[in-house]
Amino acid sequence: MAMSIILRMAEFQRADRLLDITQAHIDSSIYMGAAGLEFAEKLADLGASVRVPTTLNVSALDEHNWRDWAVPEEFATASRRQMTAYEKMGCRPTWTCAPYQTEFAPKFGQQIAWSESNAIVFANSFIVARTERYPDLMDICAAITGRVPAIGLHLSEHRTGQVLMRLEGIGRDLEESDEFYPVFGHLMGKVARDRIPVISGLETAPTEDQLKAMGAASSASGSVALFHIVGHTPEAPDMDAAFQGGQPLQTVSVTLDDLREARRELTTATGKALNMVVLGSPHFSFAEFKQLSPLVAGQRRSPDVQFLVTSSRTMVELARAAGHLAPLEAFGGRITVDTCILASPMLPPEMKLLMTNSAKYAYYAPGLLDTEITFGSLADCVQSAVTGRIVRNESLWE
Repeated sequence: MAMSIILRMAEFQRADRLLDITQAHIDSSIYMGAAGLEFAEKLADLGASVRVPTTLNVSALDEHNWRDWAVPEEFATASRRQMTAYEKMGCRPTWTCAPYQTEFAPKFGQQIAWSESNAIVFANSFIVARTERYPDLMDICAAITGRVPAIGLHLSEHRTGQVLMRLEGIGRDLEESDEFYPVFGHLMGKVARDRIPVISGLETAPTEDQLKAMGAASSASGSVALFHIVGHTPEAPDMDAAFQGGQPLQTVSVTLDDLREARRELTTATGKALNMVVLGSPHFSFAEFKQLSPLVAGQRRSPDVQFLVTSSRTMVELARAAGHLAPLEAFGGRITVDTCILASPMLPPEMKLLMTNSAKYAYYAPGLLDTEITFGSLADCVQSAVTGRIVRNESLWE
């Protein structure tokens, strides 16, 4: 059954052969209705088993704490059934949208089949493990067969840059800040759409979490699945390598004014009111918990503002063992594992005014959650939760 789907897709995509893969990451684990559940249980009941190491994206359920939120019982039951079906097929219960920050991260040059937009762009760009944009249901078929069509970003000739984005006059202080990367990623997605952007002029070396934030933003506002940063990502030691000896189809200059406008687009809320701060899209990493800990230490959130961090069970346990969760819990923060507010009907209806440091949350929340949102830095989010109203430091953007 799985192979018939892979072959039909290969025919549709005009692939002349199949490729072996070394691992997969499954987005179909998110319960979105009866059809997806039936598909998963059908495969599991037929005895399907994955042929390659396979991780699982977020589910629609925090399996142990869902009753603390507004999740209906019927939805929780269906979600748990879908989670069970994928585990029965041998998938590893990682339940994270950031599998590249786990022990199961792929290696340079591997052919993989990953779903989840931010994971795809990170694997292609920073790790250089090659994957196409795999949709739900096809992802588990690839894991079961260990095969994918030989198309697109699996092939070297399709990984060349197409759009040159030149950073001009941005300033080193802004480039070194965590706030720059989600904002620039949002702009990059809008400019590049589904093409491959090449970024030049970046003077600082980005961290893993900064690249994570940039990739997630670009795959939300656009459909970016691969980007090159000249001098910083493995396939772009120089401009010639990034374009494989060719020329860009389009060249775009990116100025501070362009970034200011992109930042404004990530805020839809008007006024200073605030119901909730939400962090962790993609899932909060150990390094981000370590960064958050001193910001909340010795403070307490306003009773009028909820403070939520979404992450994976693995990162939460690592952070707890290192002592990074105690200050967050004393602050009045809450943690949800294995899911996020975009994948689960967990938010109570009164949560209408949100704040985040995630461009992905900021982009999707108004449409998917019917909320208003304000984008700010991690420090802004903490201080806003303390004061009970929106606080933003504008100094980097002046």
